Parts: sequence; C-alpha cells; structure tokens
Amino acid sequence: MAQILLDSIDKRFKVYERPDGKWGLIKGAFMRKVRSVQALDGIGFQIGEGELVGYIGPNGAGKSTTVKIMSGILTPDCGICEIGGRVPWKDRVKHVSEIGVVFGQRSQLWWDVPVSDSFSLLKDIYDIPETQYQERLRELTNALNIAEFLKIPARQLSLGQRMRCEIIAALLHRPKILFLDEPTIGLDAVSKLALRAFLKEENKRSGVTVLLTTHDMDDIEALCSRVMVIGRGRLLYDGALCGLKERYAAKDRQNIDEIIAAMYEDMAL
Repeated sequence: MAQILLDSIDKRFKVYERPDGKWGLIKGAFMRKVRSVQALDGIGFQIGEGELVGYIGPNGAGKSTTVKIMSGILTPDCGICEIGGRVPWKDRVKHVSEIGVVFGQRSQLWWDVPVSDSFSLLKDIYDIPETQYQERLRELTNALNIAEFLKIPARQLSLGQRMRCEIIAALLHRPKILFLDEPTIGLDAVSKLALRAFLKEENKRSGVTVLLTTHDMDDIEALCSRVMVIGRGRLLYDGALCGLKERYAAKDRQNIDEIIAAMYEDMAL
C-alpha cells in the first residue's frame, strides 16, 4: 500500500495585474485584471513506505505547491491526495503528528530565542514525553553536531547551522514522512555533504519516507534512486535516476533546467 498517493491533482491560483505607470496604479486601485495560473495539472504518483524520492523541476514548476498540498497547507481544486491513508486538510491534527516539513527559505524556529527554546516549544506542541524528547534531542544533536548552537538565537546562526536545526525540528517527534523543500539551498559544500550523509543514514536507520525537492542534481545523485520530474505543473518523468540521465543528459545538458528543456522538446510541449 502506498504511503503517499496523489491522483489527478489540479491547482490554480489567481494573479492580479495592473498596467504600468502612475495611471495604472490609480486604475488598479479600482479595477484589477485577474489572470488564472495553472500551478498543477493532473499530478499523480505513489510513494511507498521508506522510499527516498527526488522531486525536481525548474522554478515555478509546481514543486512547492505539491509539498504544501501534501502537508495540508493548501487544498487542491480537484483530485485525490492521501498521506498515510488520510486526507491532509480533513484530519490536520493527526496528519501533522506524523509528518515533518522543512522549507529551505522559511524557518519553523522562533527567530529571537535560543534554538533549545524552539525545540522545547515543539516538544509541547507535539506532546512528546520528556524522557523521549531528551533522548531524541540528544540523538539528533549528536548526529548533526549542533550541541554548541543550542543556546544561540536562530537569527545569529549561519545558514548551514540553521538548516541543521530546522532538520532536527522536523524530526523531533519521529515523523513517518519527511517533506524537504530545497533544504540545501544556499549551503556551502561542507554543509551540503553533512546534511546529505545525515538524511541518508536517517532514512536507512528509521525507515522514514522522504520526498526531496531540490535544484541541485548532486543532492539527487547522493540520496535518491528514484526521481520525479515536474514541469509547467505536469509530471514529465517518474522512474530511476539512471534512466533519466541516460535518456536526457548530455555534455551540453548537465543542469536540471537544460534537462527539462530537452524533455519539453522531446514531448513537443
């Protein structure tokens, strides 16, 4: 049975536009032009328990929208979404107790308090027993080597240090599923290597299911044997990483945007 199931998911957003210039500003205050943007167009896939799957695509392809639907932040216009047998937006309390989410450009840590205080607040939110919390915190801080940062406010941490703390915050309650939305964005090479090694070991040791969105093919190659490619809101590829590389990668196509462009050309989109 699939732990993550999406079928025929559609999502549109309204975008408000106004003409340029000062008259456009005045006119826009009374009359706004509305444009509909198709963020997701019939997205569907299944992920089994314990899989570590890469989800790649260019900016604006629909990766973050998919993650937000699976985490219960957004509701789709139509389609089926079941995470662990539940519809995320219909059973929010149970759902959030069994998932962890990390958005690379958004923090779940309280900005002006020590990191340890953020962890303590999350303990209360997830109702984690004290002994289990201390054991899990010690395990994660040792694995990610952040013990020396626990008393430092999040705003004073480097990006790499903060991202390690974000990962711990998402894993404190031992979720069954972990959604990672560009967790290595902006990180230096050393921080990326450390984070990849931890995620690979955590997936192997605890069996947590991981969906990883990223622009960095090195992340995918280091962690994922299966990859899904999204472009213009549509799923373009779902299969083995080696199959994607063999079919589309070439000397003049090494990054994701170039591979996606080749896929569009091949499919005449």
